[in-house]
Amino acid sequence: MKQVVQNYKSGELAVLDVPEPGCKPGGVLVRTAYSLISTGTELMKVSEAGMSMLGKARSRPDQVAKVMQSVAINGVPATYRKVMGKLDSYTPLGYSLCGIVEQVGPGIDDVKVGDLVACAGNEHALHAELNWVPKNLYTPVPDGLAPRHAAFGTVGSIAMQGVRQGEPQLGEVALVIGLGLIGQLVVQLLTASGVRVVGADPDPVRCELAERLGAAACGDPGSAAVEAAVAELTGGHGVDQVYLAAGGGSNQPVELAARLCRDRGRVVDIGKCRLDLPWNAYYEKELDVRFSRSYGPGRYDPEYEIEGRDYPIGYVRWTERRNLACFLDLVARGRVDVEPLVSHVADFDDAVETYQRLKDGDLKAVAVLFRYPEQSGEGEAEAPVVAVPAVRRSGEAAAPARAAGTPVRLAFVGAGNYATSMLLPHLSQRDGVELSTVVTTTALSAANAQRKFGFAEATTDLDAVLGDKSIDAVFVVTRHSSHAELTRKALLAGKAVFVEKPLALTEDELAGVLAAVEESGNDRLQVGFNRRFAPLLQEAKKRLGARTGPASLRYLVNAGRLQHGSWYLQQGTEGSRFEGEGGHFIDTASWLLEADPVSVYTVASSGNEDLQVVLSYPDGSTATISYVTTGAPGFPKETLDLVADGKVLRLDDFVRASVYGRKRWVSSRLPKARDKGQNAELAAFIKAVRTGGPMPVPLESLVATTSATLAVQAGLAGGAPVTLARTR
Repeated sequence: MKQVVQNYKSGELAVLDVPEPGCKPGGVLVRTAYSLISTGTELMKVSEAGMSMLGKARSRPDQVAKVMQSVAINGVPATYRKVMGKLDSYTPLGYSLCGIVEQVGPGIDDVKVGDLVACAGNEHALHAELNWVPKNLYTPVPDGLAPRHAAFGTVGSIAMQGVRQGEPQLGEVALVIGLGLIGQLVVQLLTASGVRVVGADPDPVRCELAERLGAAACGDPGSAAVEAAVAELTGGHGVDQVYLAAGGGSNQPVELAARLCRDRGRVVDIGKCRLDLPWNAYYEKELDVRFSRSYGPGRYDPEYEIEGRDYPIGYVRWTERRNLACFLDLVARGRVDVEPLVSHVADFDDAVETYQRLKDGDLKAVAVLFRYPEQSGEGEAEAPVVAVPAVRRSGEAAAPARAAGTPVRLAFVGAGNYATSMLLPHLSQRDGVELSTVVTTTALSAANAQRKFGFAEATTDLDAVLGDKSIDAVFVVTRHSSHAELTRKALLAGKAVFVEKPLALTEDELAGVLAAVEESGNDRLQVGFNRRFAPLLQEAKKRLGARTGPASLRYLVNAGRLQHGSWYLQQGTEGSRFEGEGGHFIDTASWLLEADPVSVYTVASSGNEDLQVVLSYPDGSTATISYVTTGAPGFPKETLDLVADGKVLRLDDFVRASVYGRKRWVSSRLPKARDKGQNAELAAFIKAVRTGGPMPVPLESLVATTSATLAVQAGLAGGAPVTLARTR
């Protein structure tokens, strides 16, 4: 299928051939009839992409701050790869469309194939021939409403949410500053609510259009006409509400709002304009400044938008989806007229030219629609015991050595940040490796990975990849909740599997993976526990030498706070943060101590964010992992000390290591980058696949680490040590 994309680094716009998205549970697959260009938001993004790197940095200081924090934690090279990977990728455009339901996913019963729906969301209602849209981001189109008009649904919801934030009352007077697409819709919504409207915009054509659509008077923000109209309509008191629907870097809108608003009036910010509030003016009138967050309640909440969990109407009357349906109803009943806003309708194939004309100013428009080729119509507890599953195999794993000169053919399931910054850069440059196929649930991420790393194919069809006998190994680099099931399927398909941590989030998931090993006889599995492969740590362990007595190991992990909205916070579906990451540190401790743990004891601070995990080993050794989120962001993430037999091994965040004993050894001062072992781990995995030799880490060790990680949560719930008893 085709999709409009932009490269944020170069500014390139393209209509790209990408794989068709699959139809996942909880949503529908929609074939687009019309999609709407947001001439404000999208053109701002297009303009930013055309800036120099310095210009991009100046326009997004929030992102610069994140980059600097990443440099402090991960180092310059790793941060550079991550940032360049994001910048030099195709990103989607669009967020408002209307189309025909082509396929209905499991769990959907409110629409059927062939229904006309309006869709929202900058990840789901894209300028693309096909989109997968979750339940709360689409709504059926009322009978008789033309598809080109229904395509306005999302921007209409944005305008409606802004009006709701202003709480207009019958007979009030409002000022709308900025008469672009959103401003024109706000004018009509206010007029339909019994509010008299004054508009302000420097473009006389837009002012005339707003007056035709119901505004009492409009004019240039700097003219006396606007102030005169406000004075006449309000008896000199000032407007009850001001709606800021303008963009740009001028502070004129907020200053005009203060001047023309009545005492204790309301100012609602809908657009993205400068908000340098003149303190005296706002203080003296005690103005109520409010923000309108996109389409309404539910926006940016993954449980609402992705998982389809609605808010009860008795508690949240107007959600994203209800706003969308309400706006379409108003258009269908003629209370809002969007046809006069349509300045241009372009064929989808002409998308790049259309954006360029808008950017250059050749096409002056309020609203532009893309028309698609196939559009139709318009306390003390008893210590629990957690069984560590025994590894059983029905037969020898199929791992023949490959013919000399034959490349190892790899498929990637998932192509997110970690895969594209920490794994694929190493594999794409490795001799004897062929990147065969990349599989993702979103078409554009597969196309990006194919372009940057040279995959022969990009698809959204996992079954086709697993059925391809020419593929030797599958990398599972998806969200945590899918790891176990994807690993199970790949093992049953006879593939060698490299799965990023964690292997499983529950004991049942782990049992399912081991059942697949037993059923297939295929134990060719590696979990991405890369730290044991780090050259600096391997050298330090070698310098420490053999030990005779028990050891004491302390591992401080300064994990830091997660950003709001991170999917790592979705514990209901993706597991706890430690379940997702903790296997790294347990595996490292067990490798250094050369044994698997026999018990786990865990205590936590309030809220279970900061953990103290104590692992006991068969020879009496102990490892204490302090996993904390409340430390200083500038402090190193990982520091480790191992004490045994009068010797001490010290690791400082993979940039410095030392061993103290009869002689002292200290690593070179600073390496070029933190090497946490990904490259060496991948080399070991590829070698095992090529030669048919043993996998880099025994399956029993992978299972023991996973069971110990899961036991941390069990220990928190039970308040007592958890014994790891291996089943027979």
